[in-house]
Amino acid sequence: MVTIAIIGRPNVGKSTLFNRLVGRRLALVDDRPGVTRDRRPGEAKLMDLAFEIVDTAGLEEAAADTLEGRMRAQTEAAIDAADLSLFLVDAKHGLTPQDAAFADLLRRKGGKVVLVANKAEARGAAAGLIDAYSLGLGEPVGISAEHGEGMGELRDAIVEALGPEAFADEDEDEADDPAAGAAPTAAEGEAPEPVYDPTKPLRIAIVGRPNAGKSTLINRFLGEDRMLTGPEAGITRDSISVEWEWRGRKVKVFDTAGLRRKARIQEKLEKLSVADALRAIRFAEVVVIVLDVTIPFERQDLSIVDLIEREGRAPVIAFNKWDLVEDRQALLADLREKTGRLLPQIRGVKAVTVSGETGEGIDRLMRAVADTHEIWNKRITTAKLNQWLDKMVAHHPPPAVAGRRVNVKYMTQVKSRPPTFIVSTSRPEALGSAYTRYLVNGLRDSFGLVGVPIRLNLRKSDNPFASRRKRPS
Repeated sequence: MVTIAIIGRPNVGKSTLFNRLVGRRLALVDDRPGVTRDRRPGEAKLMDLAFEIVDTAGLEEAAADTLEGRMRAQTEAAIDAADLSLFLVDAKHGLTPQDAAFADLLRRKGGKVVLVANKAEARGAAAGLIDAYSLGLGEPVGISAEHGEGMGELRDAIVEALGPEAFADEDEDEADDPAAGAAPTAAEGEAPEPVYDPTKPLRIAIVGRPNAGKSTLINRFLGEDRMLTGPEAGITRDSISVEWEWRGRKVKVFDTAGLRRKARIQEKLEKLSVADALRAIRFAEVVVIVLDVTIPFERQDLSIVDLIEREGRAPVIAFNKWDLVEDRQALLADLREKTGRLLPQIRGVKAVTVSGETGEGIDRLMRAVADTHEIWNKRITTAKLNQWLDKMVAHHPPPAVAGRRVNVKYMTQVKSRPPTFIVSTSRPEALGSAYTRYLVNGLRDSFGLVGVPIRLNLRKSDNPFASRRKRPS
């Protein structure tokens, strides 16, 4: 598939055009410059053209060791990998010395470029459109990314630059990816449950507090500096998806913004970043919760685990920055004790020590992810469940209320992802939370459902005689 990168200085409307082409508000958009930092790919459609579009950070002149310099390196990597660059300038506010400098950069790289003058609908934009000719990159295409004007002319310019043969045999299948324009999975009851298939790509979200090392960990997975990293907290803003393979299996992994306590989230931009991260969590199958091993189990870490459990995702814990630990045996014993004590809602969750910096433990982490994913998809037959239920009730009978013992009749699994069960009983309200926990813990131990959320729903059994009227004597 043809790959097209959107480039330009900050705040010229790159992310707005990206959202226009993918057909959804995927990239974060704000009035302040420099919102986008990483490369964000998406499946785009422009009339009859289908291609991959890549949103990039605004080009800025900066030293290589600064955050802006690292952002520029990511943008230059996108230019090198793309078949075509859409160079956006702001027709409303006119050209700047930055635009001229980056036009020179594009000429030196020698790639194909289409010059796009955005905000061309604004009053006074005609002068900026004419000035764009001075960049020496050909005739500018005037568009309005916000209002969708000029899209036909942009389509023609892309075809002229690449040739019609570049789009002759494109596969226009919809992308099953929230970072590429697909809708989240349907709610329960709206669509058939997906069948477990280990050959399908495994969707993983990487979450955690800011500066826990999430992006560094993903770069180690990929073996390249794909994600923007650095000592600054909160570098990642968008939820970015990348694909790779682990032992021959396709994996789609989502990097997310650091999740902070709600009380500390005040700025609009951070709220958008957190909402983007939550959407990635809901789309994922397995969620890797990255904890900084030097300060693990902060209150926010426990809140993140609660969130994953409520969403019903399959969790795996990665204790990152293991390379910084000196007394590993003592800390490992402490981590195991705290994991069991502080996370009872996902008892038996797989926890792995890793180092995104050195790559230590990466393969063990992926094995834990694959094992947890299989458990999350597990199905148990009704016959086995009811044989087990009879033994559990015989070993520990349900409570008696007002002299009447609650009657537990049968049990069945209604879905997986996560494992969800229904217990039919005479009085659901009288069974009690303690007995429900007894059954849930028994399911974990007897059927190996460790480390994943379990849903146990109580349902009142129907009385077969309720509809019969009493015969008159």
